[in-house]
Amino acid sequence: MKNGPAYLITRKEAFEKLQKLVGKDLRPMADEYRVTVWKNGKLNKGWGGQVLERHLGLKTNNNQAPNGKYFELKQVSLKILKDGSMIPKETMQITMINENDLKKHDFDHSHAFDKLKSMIVCAILYTSPGGRSILERVITFDLQGDIYKQLKIDYDEARNAVIKGGFGALKSAMGVYMQPRTKGPGHGSISRAFYAKTGFLRKIFNL
Repeated sequence: MKNGPAYLITRKEAFEKLQKLVGKDLRPMADEYRVTVWKNGKLNKGWGGQVLERHLGLKTNNNQAPNGKYFELKQVSLKILKDGSMIPKETMQITMINENDLKKHDFDHSHAFDKLKSMIVCAILYTSPGGRSILERVITFDLQGDIYKQLKIDYDEARNAVIKGGFGALKSAMGVYMQPRTKGPGHGSISRAFYAKTGFLRKIFNL
């Protein structure tokens, strides 16, 4: 891999590097990369994803552009059921929603599309909060076919609701694969983000 601040790792390079971590506990790596797991008694829920970003030489990405070279790195948490099968523990944040951008852009020109179109998705099994955390799977995902069609429908539902009724018209019950939901501390937050629902995550991981 090339060196230098201007270089962004390619998806192929990132996938190959992450594949070598499958089956390994990420918790010791948090200390190695100086990623905060606990602060003032509170768990940093995104610490596993931040470890993977550091491992790839990426900066933590809070903006609306993909964080790799033409790809987005995402993390999904898994849990084990009584029968031993694994399912997504929770939804996955895709991107924050800006009211004006949502009104202005169709799905193919949206931040949501930019985040979803080419991804590496890592599935992490958390055995305890901040404890042993195993990287179970790493997959590449390209947005196409029936999944693309449904996500476009979900986006259009949210977009049309805002055009007709304003930002407050967004409801978490919307969408089959992607929902608009409150993002921020406490009840009454006005911030919203698009989240990948667990049904979507199960589909891409074949769970």
